[in-house]
Amino acid sequence: MSDITGMLTLEQLRQLVSDEAIETVLMVFSDLYGRFMGKRLDADFFLDNAAEHGTHVCDYLLTADMEMEPVPGYRFANWELGYGDVHLVPDLNTLRVASWLDKTAMVICDVEDTQSHEMVAVAPRSILRRQVEQATSIGYTAMAGSELEYYIFLDSYREAAGQGYDSLEPAGWYIEDYHMLQGAREEVLNAAVRRHLKRSGVPVENSKGEWGLGQHELNVRYADAITMADRHSIFKQCFKEVADQLELSVTFMAKHTAGQAGSSCHVHLSLWQDGRNAFPGDDVIGPVHCSPVFRWFLGGWIAHVPELMVFYAPTVNAYKRYQAGSWAPTRIAWSHDNRTAGFRVVGDGASLRIECRIPGADCNPYLAFAASLASGLDGIANQIEPPSIFEGDIYVAQELPHVPRDLSEATDLFEQSEFAQQALGTEVVEHYAHFYRTEQEAYDNAVTDWERKRYFERV
Repeated sequence: MSDITGMLTLEQLRQLVSDEAIETVLMVFSDLYGRFMGKRLDADFFLDNAAEHGTHVCDYLLTADMEMEPVPGYRFANWELGYGDVHLVPDLNTLRVASWLDKTAMVICDVEDTQSHEMVAVAPRSILRRQVEQATSIGYTAMAGSELEYYIFLDSYREAAGQGYDSLEPAGWYIEDYHMLQGAREEVLNAAVRRHLKRSGVPVENSKGEWGLGQHELNVRYADAITMADRHSIFKQCFKEVADQLELSVTFMAKHTAGQAGSSCHVHLSLWQDGRNAFPGDDVIGPVHCSPVFRWFLGGWIAHVPELMVFYAPTVNAYKRYQAGSWAPTRIAWSHDNRTAGFRVVGDGASLRIECRIPGADCNPYLAFAASLASGLDGIANQIEPPSIFEGDIYVAQELPHVPRDLSEATDLFEQSEFAQQALGTEVVEHYAHFYRTEQEAYDNAVTDWERKRYFERV
């Protein structure tokens, strides 16, 4: 497949299938966790049928837990309703080669109701689409980027599972932040992923060593919010599958071990109008020259962090990343080019944008972007001014509000939020509140290694 790369039209796919260069088409969508679910279709069948008519999957996939168990208590899908189907409709703008797989193409799907053919409200891509449509209705295009961090281990996924994910060997053995020598040792994976992403229609900017042992960051180019969420999801799928092929493993856990830095997903956003960034302007806040649209978007985004925190930090583990001096934010404030801030304003002129450092690498990008956009757009609608710019070490600023401290607290804030109900809809809030409570309950009922090590002998 050395001569087959990038995005595809149906006509190009048809030719590749005729030449026997493509044999399989993946039809995928995001579940609640952000994992790709879907089907592998024979390429001829895709062209003859599914490209136009889509395909069907069981609706339990939008209620299942991490172990793929059907979870009771959802209105959307349950045993009483018989767990029927939803309709996967391919977004042909996302059709591409999946170069890390043999003779394979991929298309990302929207999820529709089989009867009404309306988008399923609780599907992550639907939730982001609604916020993108809100931005479009007032004349803006949301441009987004996400910076994902991850850890590489020399153990394969199968070996890691067999060891209970304990005593894994990191790919690096000293802190390699921007370090070229140590970073070269992990190029067998990082270079392969950069190459495959580029050849699969996901343009790459760079990769670099990070603060933890075997920790790295790889950045792809920014795009409109839906395209960027798609790129983010493809990035993670590609990374895991290439690592698996190389008998390595990679984790996007927000905090994989207590002694190492957490892994983040820094979200960058700006609004564009008539092909130009709407954030620059004549207002001056510290060193930032900005427009009222920038101020209000920032104000709204900051104001709604606590009640939409579950979309930035969706797991029990995510909240263990928020520790002082760890490169992860602990308090809700904004600053200019200050990595202790939850919101870091960077760039100037056409590149002016807001970086939110709160999301972890375990976030679902569709939901994180949706929460960010909903909050910022509410800031514009209600002209919410941001708090004063903060200068200095935000970790020691005890007067600033702390991010929610655990998933249970964040879920309470989300479920009780009038803003979340208004911006996302009652059905979405109810569905995801149940999802996060189910995740918390699974953790609460688990007996951990920490407990055994602490209490086995000494209680």
